[in-house]
Amino acid sequence: MARAKMNKSDLCRKASMPIPTVGKVIAGRSVLPATLGRVAEALGVDILEILEE
Repeated sequence: MARAKMNKSDLCRKASMPIPTVGKVIAGRSVLPATLGRVAEALGVDILEILEE
């Protein structure tokens, strides 16, 4: 998120997701692949970058 210069609220708006869902992604908890894809798209990164972290 830092590279994209976003905070959690910004990411929620850009990904059109509720805060708890984005929180799960940030915490590394289990989410649907489509959810991870939407977050990656909102951040402008490849989904593999999120999976590596």
